[in-house]
Amino acid sequence: MRIVITGASGNAGTALLRRLQSEAALRPGGLDLVGVSRRTPDAAKAPYSGVEWHAVDVGQNGQSGSLSRAFAGADAVVHLAWQIQPNRDLAVLRRTNVTGTANVLAAAREAGVGHVVCASSVGAYSKSPKDRPVDESWPTGGIIGSHYSRHKAEQELLLDRFAAENPSITVARLRPGLIFQRDAGSEIGRYFLGLVHPSFVPGRPILPVLPIPQELIFQAVHADDVADAYWRVLERRAGGAFNVAAEPVITPQNLAWLFHAKRMLPIPLRLLRSVVDVSWRLRLQQTDAGWVEMAAGAPIMDTGRSRRELGWEPRTSSLDAIREVLEGMGKGAGVEASPPLKPRRILGVFTRRS
Repeated sequence: MRIVITGASGNAGTALLRRLQSEAALRPGGLDLVGVSRRTPDAAKAPYSGVEWHAVDVGQNGQSGSLSRAFAGADAVVHLAWQIQPNRDLAVLRRTNVTGTANVLAAAREAGVGHVVCASSVGAYSKSPKDRPVDESWPTGGIIGSHYSRHKAEQELLLDRFAAENPSITVARLRPGLIFQRDAGSEIGRYFLGLVHPSFVPGRPILPVLPIPQELIFQAVHADDVADAYWRVLERRAGGAFNVAAEPVITPQNLAWLFHAKRMLPIPLRLLRSVVDVSWRLRLQQTDAGWVEMAAGAPIMDTGRSRRELGWEPRTSSLDAIREVLEGMGKGAGVEASPPLKPRRILGVFTRRS
């Protein structure tokens, strides 16, 4: 089986390469893996070794030929390429996230790929109450205050149109919660905390008081568990949408426990949004207020379809996934061979994994 992965050197892509290479070792003839990335990793080091690499910016005009050549002979394409920063330039983000998806779909059709698997997100869903889980039929209209959510909703429309116009191609999409792993600590710190990271992020954070809105309820999943879900979709040539998240659902009470807070202080959602917005505008940190709106508005997903049809079960709890990435952020953890996951310097010292 020849599998092409766009965004293969990022958080989910690196985990997927690990999963596919472990599977390839068990299969006669292995798997033929192709990576597509704007910045190619060091192909001499695992898990990037043994992969055919193509340096392509999926959102750039005139790249359809390069993508089609990378996709040639592929049984499946897994589209993971997505850009979160710079979130002060929405045109740049939309070029990669929306135009890039359109370019990937067009190239997959041109190359005769039979199975397209796309990374969607819980962020694609329209706003929902948190009192009950929703399945994959919940509307994917996005949350207007979040650029990430709007782009994911646009991506879903592209996938719907592509599937309707190309019935011979199996189209699948995974909608995971927040994806964490230790090796993504530096990347996530760069994306969301900027200069705050990593010098002032303790590996084991302890807060005397946790001020938090009661609406801040969300889901998370370990990158390795998401990678396993992708493999199960590929192996079964499954189509349609699949919610992917680990237990438990993350609540303010869970976060207070994670941060060893002695007490929790409920605050209005609008206050948190205002604080985040002002600090973002002052360039004190990199998280715009749309992320708060999405976390508060996105639904709690029912993962029953993934469990029934894929036989998928997460091995890592959501709490352990968050604990792992917090440790990684505090220690500047990353993957030296990957440009997106590069470890961070802490106070002038280059931090490697310990």
